[in-house]
Amino acid sequence: MVTVMERVLPARLGTGFRWLLASSWLTNLGDGLAAAAGPLLIATLTRDPLLISLSALVSWAPPLLFGLYAGVLSDRHDRRTIVLAANAARAVVLAVLVVLLLTGTLTVTTALIALTLRSVAEVFADNATSTLTPMLVARDDLTVANARLGTGFITLNQLAGPPVGAALIGLGLTWPFAGQLLLVLAGMVLVSRVTLPPHGRRTRTLDTEPGPAADPGAAPEVDAEVDAGADAGADAEADTAAGPLAGADARSGGGVVRELLDAFRWTIRHAAVRTLALTILIFNFTFGAAWSVLVLYTQEQLGLGPIGFGLMTTIGGIGGLIGTSLYGAITRRVSLGALMRIGLVIETLTHLGLALTHSPWVAGGIFLVFGAHAFIWGTTSVTVRQRAVPQELQGRVGSVNTICVYFGLVVGSLIGGTLATHLGVAAPFWFAFAGSAAFVVLLWRQLLHIAHD
Repeated sequence: MVTVMERVLPARLGTGFRWLLASSWLTNLGDGLAAAAGPLLIATLTRDPLLISLSALVSWAPPLLFGLYAGVLSDRHDRRTIVLAANAARAVVLAVLVVLLLTGTLTVTTALIALTLRSVAEVFADNATSTLTPMLVARDDLTVANARLGTGFITLNQLAGPPVGAALIGLGLTWPFAGQLLLVLAGMVLVSRVTLPPHGRRTRTLDTEPGPAADPGAAPEVDAEVDAGADAGADAEADTAAGPLAGADARSGGGVVRELLDAFRWTIRHAAVRTLALTILIFNFTFGAAWSVLVLYTQEQLGLGPIGFGLMTTIGGIGGLIGTSLYGAITRRVSLGALMRIGLVIETLTHLGLALTHSPWVAGGIFLVFGAHAFIWGTTSVTVRQRAVPQELQGRVGSVNTICVYFGLVVGSLIGGTLATHLGVAAPFWFAFAGSAAFVVLLWRQLLHIAHD
């Protein structure tokens, strides 16, 4: 008889992944507490709209500024050590913040500095953590492993964490940050139990240009695999072989810049990963444009108040839970490439539906479906990238992906705000629909072959 534990966490995923998953779930809960508590803290300390808006800025600016360097560190050094060090730095910042709150000496300036430093530490922790799963789990099990990680993100970071954080801050400003501090420390204990195989520049490096398919017998120590990219068959490319690294070259001047360029070159020259990165960038332009005015949309077009806005986001989270529960069954019946096609069509139609409707009930149904899509597509895209990218480049290529996400969101939000100001609150959704539809048409053939099924 198969136990519940075996269904949720099959033994084949390994003990190391179970430690990693437990750590991820705890830290995600802590991040969820902070998602609500940070802006509320600033709003308690000041009523200046500009300063309050900075509480959002400090959450997405660090990935843009430090994401690429975090990827270099992840590929250079022991990734578990980076996770522990980054979370230790985050714990120190939270401890100082708690002390300042308890002593009544916290100012809005010191609060913003603390939130910024916490976000910077989170960039390094998250980048290194994202590279651990493919080191611990077999390639064919990445879909299951990423689905379990995604479950924790949705349920704890998005659903449970924010309302709990808001409730705790109602009891006292210190409570949510003290709670996050304890959860970060607990996560550190759990991830310290993970044992990783060797990786990175200390043992080997990677030629950064994908070339012709490698002969498996020529380099038995390397897991080279052929990837059908933008044109299946015609544009097939292989993950490149690893070779020895001279110690002097590893520490040569300009190494960081060179390694960042390596990641960009590898991404550009690898058809499948290039297509994936471009898809993420473009669809975050359109998503950012629409979602940047979501609060105004729910108020002006749907006629809802703050509670209604919160309800819509909660419905999206419930959709994510549905996607979580169905993901395994779906991936057993539908290829990852087909899933990516279906998901982007759903996202395109989401923008169209929201642009047209004035009914909260219809919008709620759209948010439910979109929440399921967001989880399924996000998990699929992570799995595709992890399968395609060699271990030595996981951190840096993951950082390129992060830059695409946040750059798209930032630019999209500027577009959305401008359109809403001059053309009305529905205009960003029409822009998102038109842009998404055009991109789906252009990449329809390639999307089917982007995944390593």
